[in-house]
Amino acid sequence: MKTSKVLNILWDYFIMSVGTLVFVMAWTSFLIPNNLASGGLTGLTTILDYATNGKIPMDFTYALLNVVLLVAGFLFLGKAFGFKTIYVIAFSSLLFWLLPTYFPNLEVVDPNLDKIMIVLIGGAMESVGIGMILLRGGSTGGTDIVAMILNKYWPISPGKVYLYSDVFIVSSLLLIPVESGGGLVNMIYAFVVMLTFSFGVDYVLLGNKSSVQLLVFSKKYKEIADHIIYDVQRGVTALQSVGWYSQQESKVLLIILRKYQMNEVINEIKRIDKDAFVSVSSANSVYGEGFEEIKTGISLKKKKIEKSEVE
Repeated sequence: MKTSKVLNILWDYFIMSVGTLVFVMAWTSFLIPNNLASGGLTGLTTILDYATNGKIPMDFTYALLNVVLLVAGFLFLGKAFGFKTIYVIAFSSLLFWLLPTYFPNLEVVDPNLDKIMIVLIGGAMESVGIGMILLRGGSTGGTDIVAMILNKYWPISPGKVYLYSDVFIVSSLLLIPVESGGGLVNMIYAFVVMLTFSFGVDYVLLGNKSSVQLLVFSKKYKEIADHIIYDVQRGVTALQSVGWYSQQESKVLLIILRKYQMNEVINEIKRIDKDAFVSVSSANSVYGEGFEEIKTGISLKKKKIEKSEVE
């Protein structure tokens, strides 16, 4: 295995570890100490904990229920997804037990702090943490797995999957006494957490997938094109052009990049040719190799039938 590939794998797990820590702290530092809940499997296990006064601890049920859902991850999202998810589930389950037990000072319980601020901070932290995990192909399990499966085959954002499915979980707070973390008010707070998380995770995921279109005008277009292809590993299209003032023929490079690659590429273009002229514009809905797949909404059942007919 090449060193670069090993480093990429280690980087993936490092980012997922940081994301898992942020995700767990959103619950153990902000939501759970203030008897708050939200959606997802984490919210469901937290609500069960509240309803039984701790007799069914959320860290235990969180890990147990995820085992069942991991089967779906292996079937539809591949073994790499499964291994990463197992790691995140194991690590998060450990942190759900470890942080409250050995780091109680991390709990934010301040009567002078507005509860809505706790709700917003908790929801934002949860979205950032899970967004980091999803970007590296992992998952905390639960509705994360459902969201990734649906997003793989249908053009529906992960945030909307969370939003629709979590309504049922959050509504169950009405069945729990107020003193145990239930009731109408806590249900409203849970909806605020859920909405903050839903929009936040879409921003983290889709923001990273934003693309830009570059038009590069340079006499050294060959050197620039070679750098883009071999070093950046993105495609380049050379368009025939004529400078109307000079009446000289040349080529304009058309390049599509992820937004996070833009600054690095422009700096490299300027290094190759300090006189290069670069035009940048936003590119929405870029489909093709290296970007997004065109999702047709064909059902998995239909695919299996077609495959069996071919065989």
